This record gives sequence, structure tokens and C-alpha cells, in this order.
Amino acid sequence: MSQKHLLLLFTIFASLSCNHYSASKKKQWTVIWQPSHQTDTGKDFSEAATCNGIVEGAMAAEPALKEFKVWSLGRKDLHHADSGSNTKQLHTTAIIDNKISGYAWELQEANKKDPDVFIAVHNNGGTKRNAVWGYIHYGDKYEAANRELAARLTRAIAAVSGMEDRGVLLDSTTGRNDYRCSVTGKLAFYSLDEQVNRATYRVLLEIGDNAASHDYLVDPSNQKAMGTAIKKELASWMKDHRTN
Repeated sequence: MSQKHLLLLFTIFASLSCNHYSASKKKQWTVIWQPSHQTDTGKDFSEAATCNGIVEGAMAAEPALKEFKVWSLGRKDLHHADSGSNTKQLHTTAIIDNKISGYAWELQEANKKDPDVFIAVHNNGGTKRNAVWGYIHYGDKYEAANRELAARLTRAIAAVSGMEDRGVLLDSTTGRNDYRCSVTGKLAFYSLDEQVNRATYRVLLEIGDNAASHDYLVDPSNQKAMGTAIKKELASWMKDHRTN
């Protein structure tokens, strides 16, 4: 074999080896799930239980990801660990009896994992709509990507549940908050604020209404079906957006 052919084979081998190394070193995305910890939401209804059922269904579904759940329910070293609103300073940033809130603890735990994607799962109330809503943070650097992710997830949930897809809204539009983003000054959801949450992509899902969707939401098989649909669509979205 000539020296020229040897050099060509070496170049091809080196290129293949480099590509294999790059593929093997590709970063595995970290996903954080945050089910609601609210137990005081509606008659004969625990938002914490239904949302945790959805999240557990998602985490159990294929494909397996590098994923973690942050959930403060039952912790006695926190205030508002089983109640409170993601939109209220009292329930998020306040220190009470030298304790941080359940929401603050959940975000601290999430940030320790250096997350790429953060999905909060809640149920709505008082809407009289059997529907699903997606929320993203106003003025976010990744607002367009977050909007796409939220829209794909709400469509997936609507398809499997029969709920009305109410689309994607900004967290500054609910009107019930007093928590504000320190950068924009706008009303915001604590869990979606980039000053609090280090994940690149952040979405909050309001799945169903605790009255209008009550019977559907409390059924474990429905929770599993919705979780599976969320996981499948999330994996598809991640594949579309994956980078080295």
C-alpha cells in the first residue's frame, strides 16, 4: 500500500474517532419536574395528589431521561410546604420563623441539578373550563423556545385528555400575583423567574380545572396518560432542539 493510501486511511480513521468522541461527550439534558404541593385547592380535591400523579406518570414513561422531581410536600422545616401560591411573595420569598418557603426550597433543589428544562405542573381553579393552559415568563431571553415547548405540551395534553387547548400565556397576565420579576418589574410566577430558576427552558402547565375537570383529574389512569403524553412530546421537542 502506498504512503498516499496510508495517509488517506489515517485521515479517515482520525475523523471517525473524533466524531465518535464528540457524540459520546454530547451533554445529556437535565429535566426538573415540579408538581404542585397545594393540598387546599377545591372540595374533595388535592392538587398536590393529581399533579404528582401526572409527574410520576411522566417520569415512568419512555424514554428515560436524566430527570428529577422537586416537591416540598410534608416537610416541617419549611413554611407553606403544602399550600400557598406560586404568585405571592408571602408564599415564595418570605422568611417566616426562620424558615424558607416550600417553593423556595424546591427551586434551590432544582438549581443544584444544573437543569436545562423545568416543567411545573398545576391544576387551575374557578375557570369553569375543562381546559389546559401553558405559561411562560415575560421578557425571557428564551421566550420563543419556551412558547414553542409550552404550546407543544398543551396540544399533547389536549389530544390525550379531550381538554380544550387554551394556548400559551405570559405569567405577567394573570392579574392575581404580587410577586414581581426584579428585572422587568412585571408580575410573574416565582418558579419561572430567570432570577430564581437557573434552567434555560421553563414552562408551567395548568392542567384542567379542579371543578370542571374534577372527575377526570382524580383518576390515576388519566394522570398516567397525561404524564406519558407530556414525556413523549418533551422528548420530541428536546430532539429538535438538541445541541452539543
